[in-house]
Amino acid sequence: MKHHNYFVYILTNKNKTVLYIGVTNDIERRLFEHENNQQNKFKFTSKYNCTNLIYFEIFSNINNAIDRETELKKWRREKKENLINSINPDWNFLNEEVKERYFEK
Repeated sequence: MKHHNYFVYILTNKNKTVLYIGVTNDIERRLFEHENNQQNKFKFTSKYNCTNLIYFEIFSNINNAIDRETELKKWRREKKENLINSINPDWNFLNEEVKERYFEK
């Protein structure tokens, strides 16, 4: 059986005013999709220009990842900000770091 990683992630816009929470089994592909789907103004991430990764967690079980995504989406913004600050206090954009760290060829 092939081992998979699942990612729960938080994106923001360049001004760090909007948060988007998602789950994926391929974070590199998903970031690419968010970055390159800016024409579709019906999509939340496109409408609010959320393409900058600021937080993520890795899971080996998809059900655990989905449960965590659901949990985070229910949180108030302040609690989400505290979570982000615990790992990434400067809210640095992690897109390139994640691609290099997890997907070096």
